[in-house]
Amino acid sequence: MLAALSWVFLWWLTEAVPMPITSMSPLFLFPIFGISSADSVAKAYMDDVIALVLGSFILALAIEHYNIHRRLALNITYLFCGDPLNPPLLLLGICGTTAFVSMWMHNTPTAMMMIPVATGILQRLPAEDSADADVTRFAKAVILGVTYATAIGGITTLTGTGVNLILVGMWASYFPQEEPISFSSWFFFGFPLALVIFFALWGILCVLYCSKNTGKVLSAYLDRNHLKRELELLGPMAFAEKMVLAVFGALIVLWMTRSLTNDVPGWGALFHNNVGDGTVSVMMATLLFIIPNKKNEGEKLMDWNKCKKLPWGIILLLGAGFAIADGVRTSGLTDVLSANLDFLKSAPYLAIAPLVCLISSTITEFTSNNSTTTLVVPLLIELAQSMGVHPLLLMVPGAIGAQFSYLLPTGTPSNVVGFTTGRIEIKDMIKTGLPLKIAGIAALTLLMPTLGAFVFKTSRKL
Repeated sequence: MLAALSWVFLWWLTEAVPMPITSMSPLFLFPIFGISSADSVAKAYMDDVIALVLGSFILALAIEHYNIHRRLALNITYLFCGDPLNPPLLLLGICGTTAFVSMWMHNTPTAMMMIPVATGILQRLPAEDSADADVTRFAKAVILGVTYATAIGGITTLTGTGVNLILVGMWASYFPQEEPISFSSWFFFGFPLALVIFFALWGILCVLYCSKNTGKVLSAYLDRNHLKRELELLGPMAFAEKMVLAVFGALIVLWMTRSLTNDVPGWGALFHNNVGDGTVSVMMATLLFIIPNKKNEGEKLMDWNKCKKLPWGIILLLGAGFAIADGVRTSGLTDVLSANLDFLKSAPYLAIAPLVCLISSTITEFTSNNSTTTLVVPLLIELAQSMGVHPLLLMVPGAIGAQFSYLLPTGTPSNVVGFTTGRIEIKDMIKTGLPLKIAGIAALTLLMPTLGAFVFKTSRKL
């Protein structure tokens, strides 16, 4: 198992072959090395979590196709612009919109959709070489804000980023007898955490990039009338846009109410809890191929041609993570790891948790978030068992720490999207990302043993 793991991670790190192809390597490595049967490995590539991702991606493509994200961004930016112009409030609107979109869509597509919206606003400003220093700093703040808000919004929901889904899949794989982490339970923890980090981001941007003079300087180039004209160009919402939003809203309600509490079980109990979040996701995505768009006769809201941009690479990467988790458990590698972590039994949790988050957030600066999570979480499960604490108390900090890739452009594709605008430099990312990373680690360290203990019931012994 160790040899197969080394093979997979070496290819992931070096990208000697494309990452999606590397993600399929467990399908032949595990049966050949006698780790798992071909059938058991293949099943890891399509379970309820993968179905959740697939349905969410189809809905995200529908939102992108009908330009709903742009309408949302312009409306919220118009609302927060202020009259006279208030730069901190405008930053709050732009970053808040990005974080909200990223809650429901994967980070990278969100960045690719929202960065053009941000640069469209900044196009009204003078060129960097002839711009006032306040204008240049504000432009940096907008790009950095959108880039980081993309990552922060992804923390909030299971569908926001693959890292959350890898964590949920590994939890189900290692502890099948325990209650799975549902969309709603993750949201009740992820949303408050993301909110704290988001306002930390906003505060950092305002302190570093906004001055008393910024509003006065920007008011010559930005005003609500520009945004209003762009909104008027979009015209009123068409029937198709309204229906996509209705399906999206219904999906969120169904996700949030499927499993509530022991006293109020949620609608999933009507089906003997045989339905999962993936069931709902695929069902609602299917509706998009049934409901007519009322534009052309016989045409539906979505067709398969519009789904050609589905990010199959991410889906395969998630499947590989779940297959590796199963392989580590069934091969006996977990027992070997556990024996070598006995020396940490006496270490206090409050010392280990921030260290785990720091290590994970450092590794993720040099490799992908998903790869970091796949590598770190199995080790943390064994570490938690050696310490005698609930595994989620370490699994969650390790997984969320893998999303704190704030220092380098190479940390995550959404960082690359922001960096390629030419508005920011690496030193800007370090100056902004370092205090944001510290704030994230501190918030997670405080919330996990308090709010996390309530949401995930970590006071119980497994």
